[in-house]
Amino acid sequence: MGFRDLFTFKKGETIFVFIGGKGGVGKTSISAATAIWMAEQGKKTLIVSTDPAHSLSDSLEAPMSHTPTLIMENLYGVEIDPEIAMEQQQAELESKKSLATNDQAMGLDMLTEQLELASSSPGADEAVAFEVFLQVMTTNEYDVVVFDTAPTGHTLRLLSFPDLMDSWIGKMIKVKTSLGSIANTFKNLIPFMGDDEDPQSVAELEETKRKIDEAKKVMSNPERTTFKMVVIPEEMSIYESDRAMEVLAKNNMTVDGVIVNQIMPDIDNCDFCQSRHKLQQKRMALIRQKFSHQTIAEIPLFKEEVKGIKKLKEVAEVLYEGKSPEQVEKDAILL
Repeated sequence: MGFRDLFTFKKGETIFVFIGGKGGVGKTSISAATAIWMAEQGKKTLIVSTDPAHSLSDSLEAPMSHTPTLIMENLYGVEIDPEIAMEQQQAELESKKSLATNDQAMGLDMLTEQLELASSSPGADEAVAFEVFLQVMTTNEYDVVVFDTAPTGHTLRLLSFPDLMDSWIGKMIKVKTSLGSIANTFKNLIPFMGDDEDPQSVAELEETKRKIDEAKKVMSNPERTTFKMVVIPEEMSIYESDRAMEVLAKNNMTVDGVIVNQIMPDIDNCDFCQSRHKLQQKRMALIRQKFSHQTIAEIPLFKEEVKGIKKLKEVAEVLYEGKSPEQVEKDAILL
């Protein structure tokens, strides 16, 4: 099976592709190359960077923001900014405060402080990334959404968010019930804070829970959501990825592909190159053993820095068309 065969499409359903791995293995380049290849297949594609240290716009050499930006035909990009997301929510609260009574304004001040704390707390990036996932999951505006994820620890927190949010909604229902008439003070100003007999408040909670349940179903459906792990032929990358796969399996995430990046070619008259090549071949044997249940693709170390749409297209042709870098260069010359 070729790597391109890992993608299946159904009319009217967005598919989600998470590209992950240890820091420094080339996730952003692989993510960008994947998104470009999808766009060139005629798929309306969104690529989302969830890494707080964004490098996606540098890789694509295209400006990007917190909202979808057109990069090329069929391809849009987003670099998630938790601070902007929090600022937008705070601006909405400020506009509501101008219309609120004194008691209501005090409550909104408390909520604003909570938002400020949340924006700087661990997990803020993952929270906003999950919110983006919820938005694109429900609209089906795109054929494909590619997530260029942060290093492994951040990504595992992101993928555990559905369960965390599900638990949070349950607690919100308990809080609403225990508050009773006090919640009336904040009715129509703070989400979910209607009185106990307010059907709209209950409906909002139920709708949020429904979306989270749907997100969990989509993320655990291998026909809708898959994870591609990027590794390099070094032990630390291999073992970290192996442990990550175990956690992903517990979260019902399907890892169907492993991309081995930066493979050193066997070069004559270069003792260093040959030594690295031999060591990497030993690590390749370990990769095939560890990841025998996944489709494995290999990407050699390119002579030049992989940056810009032209070079990323070359990576995509190696990964999804099965070409060698030499063949890609030859085809480019003929064109």
